[in-house]
Amino acid sequence: MTPPRPGHSSNPQRKTDDENVAGLAARKAAARLLAAVIDARTPLDGLTDNEHGHPQYKALDGRDRALVRAILVTALRHRMTIAGLLSKRLEKPLPANATALSHILNVAAAQILFLDVPDSAAVDLAVTHAKSDPRTTRFSGLVNGVLRSLARAKEAELAPALAATGEAPQWFSERLTAAYGADRARAILAAHRHEAPVDFTVKADPALWAERFGGIVLPTGTVRVEKLPANVTDLPGFADGAWWVQDAAASLPARLFGDISGQRVADLCAAPGGKTAQLILAGAEVTAVDTSKNRLARLKQNLDRLGLTAELVQTDLLDYRPAQLFDAVLLDAPCSSTGTVRRHPDVPWTKTMADVEKLADLQRRLLAHAVGLVRPGGRMVFSNCSLDPIEGEELYRNLLAGNPGVAADPIQPGEFAAVDPFLTPEGTLRTTPADLPLGSPGVSGLDGFFAARMRREI
Repeated sequence: MTPPRPGHSSNPQRKTDDENVAGLAARKAAARLLAAVIDARTPLDGLTDNEHGHPQYKALDGRDRALVRAILVTALRHRMTIAGLLSKRLEKPLPANATALSHILNVAAAQILFLDVPDSAAVDLAVTHAKSDPRTTRFSGLVNGVLRSLARAKEAELAPALAATGEAPQWFSERLTAAYGADRARAILAAHRHEAPVDFTVKADPALWAERFGGIVLPTGTVRVEKLPANVTDLPGFADGAWWVQDAAASLPARLFGDISGQRVADLCAAPGGKTAQLILAGAEVTAVDTSKNRLARLKQNLDRLGLTAELVQTDLLDYRPAQLFDAVLLDAPCSSTGTVRRHPDVPWTKTMADVEKLADLQRRLLAHAVGLVRPGGRMVFSNCSLDPIEGEELYRNLLAGNPGVAADPIQPGEFAAVDPFLTPEGTLRTTPADLPLGSPGVSGLDGFFAARMRREI
């Protein structure tokens, strides 16, 4: 099918009264937000925040918001497969100035291929959407033909397309392959196609909470649930502060200190506070530091619910100079978040390699400063949720090479329960979404995390 040539039609645009078309407002919001992610590199979480999100999203009721979120996550998670199947139905590529049309097609294709939406509804709403927008009115026939063809062919074409496609922009795929090799990179990308399970760190008795939630206890002690039976805030134990949501990989860095009972420990870049809570429960006297007033307020709310207390310090970490050095410091540094793509499929589309390099430089400066907050003989753990070695392994090695006052403190095999599969030859920790296979994609995997332990010597 050949798209019309770009330009304004000589005929007056026909306005469509869509106020009463059920479901159209949700599809329009989905296309608008997809444009914000792809074209403007705007993070999806901010766009779909119930209090501060995009106005079109906030104007929807709860059911339509959930639909928009499902469409967007699906369209991003399977973006390359969708693009390939749509492209097969076009005799030539869409015009460069037809981005609005592209987003309409992607929103509809996500529903047709992956969501429990009747094909006819997805097609008809996309056509109505195209007719209602002056930028896409002339393409409404193309929308109808392409999507009806896609609906007819999906049973035959979807599985082969998924098998032949990696769901990532080129820069991200190349970085994974360079870091992990072709086979493991493919396994990571395959894991990104599946929604991440929900993990809970519990104060006590993981087996009890796994039974209550209908989940399992991981070898690390985390309670994992494939699908939540209710909203998090409605689950038993929430109001009592018996647990908090925390990916199994994110729970590992705070454990690497060993026995910290009675020690003064700083949790740097601490919000939202999962690691802070772990450190407090381990018996430490914790100072939680974060640059954001709002994030620190959220951390306090979380600690209040859990019945835990810490000293809270709002400051730019690079300006932080406490009166007394700490026995131990945890720096879970701001990063590209490429290890969280299962939960945030917009990340590869909103970040670039330049962003990764910029964040790696920020981490280098934060880490160099954080080392100076540990007393001689004290331990430090550096971690982040990036899959890229320049934010993890390479940064760690460069710090050791350039700072004779800091020594590696390798994690030893058998030192911590269930951590051995994630140890590197250097004694650091590296997890990826392709790790922890448990038989089903819905319960397998971890966020991508790097963690290294060091000791300040002088």
